[in-house]
Amino acid sequence: MRPITRIAMVVASSTALMLASSFSAEADQIRDRQWHIAALDIPAAQSLSQGEGVLVAVADTGVDASRGELAAAVVPGKEFGEQANGDGRTDTDGHGTAMAGLIAGRGLAGGSGVLGVAPKAQILPVRTVRSEFGGSPVNLAAGIEWAVSQKAQVICIAAGTSEYPEVRRAVEAAIAADAVVVASAGNTTTAKQVAFPATIPGVVAVAGTDKSGDHAPISAAGPEVTLAAPAVDIVSTGAFEKYVTGDGTSNSAAIVAGVVALVRAKYPHLPAAEVVRRLTATATDRGKPGRDEEYGYGIVNPVAALTATVLPSSQAASVGPSPSPPPSQGRSPVGWVIVGGSVVLAGVGLLAWRRRRGR
Repeated sequence: MRPITRIAMVVASSTALMLASSFSAEADQIRDRQWHIAALDIPAAQSLSQGEGVLVAVADTGVDASRGELAAAVVPGKEFGEQANGDGRTDTDGHGTAMAGLIAGRGLAGGSGVLGVAPKAQILPVRTVRSEFGGSPVNLAAGIEWAVSQKAQVICIAAGTSEYPEVRRAVEAAIAADAVVVASAGNTTTAKQVAFPATIPGVVAVAGTDKSGDHAPISAAGPEVTLAAPAVDIVSTGAFEKYVTGDGTSNSAAIVAGVVALVRAKYPHLPAAEVVRRLTATATDRGKPGRDEEYGYGIVNPVAALTATVLPSSQAASVGPSPSPPPSQGRSPVGWVIVGGSVVLAGVGLLAWRRRRGR
């Protein structure tokens, strides 16, 4: 196993793009700012399914389980890497808490607070990244393996990492174990190509859209993209009783992970590959006709995914897995990169936080 090197946190330079900001706000104002809820017709989808009984692993910075919107949704998880002695239900950065809120936030009394796509799903926090101490892709691989052992039906990886064989093996094993693995396509602030592990065949690689449904400039694009979802000005839960708003395909991946939970709850006996097929077959086509590098098969359509008649692959031509990634020659190896509110600097197999916080 490669050694895990601890490195200092890297503070964003003056040229860094501010991707997210924390803010205090009245909880009853938050729901109105969650524009993706209306854009994807989430209320109609939730009348059909709310993710009941589905366990979603969030491999990230942990989840602040003290949040009102998440307190009943987060089950004990596990931490990996240096000083890993907790159960994942704390978060000193806020990124993992934001992803959990988008997936399974249960709102607050009176229709206030953050509402997730699948508010009755359960979140399994798998803390593989530490804001203070950095980390390694090896931690991500170990976290994915553990999530599979806990019977997670959906694994959300709102990040990119070096093309480590340990990560590839863990993701492939998760797919073989009937988990749907959802990963961020990546942000153009870190790379133009789709990020690993979203490039692994079978992974649902999610690109980002803006409020008009157009491809978001922040989002990477490439032949591996499977679906697209909102990525811009996304509001969610943060750590320390704050709310956060930010841009990035982390948001897109979390939203799609929530939709996967809706589908898995309504069709509990449907294999993971058929769940993915249902999502791609019912996506709203945008951009060039058919599959393209900016939208994949289209923008995720939760209501259609829950209601459409989709023949199983044994009775219809399969849409097939994501294509193999293009040759990686010329790419710079990067460390664990959170694709959203916080982004990681390049470094072979190492993780360093580049803060992207601002008003």
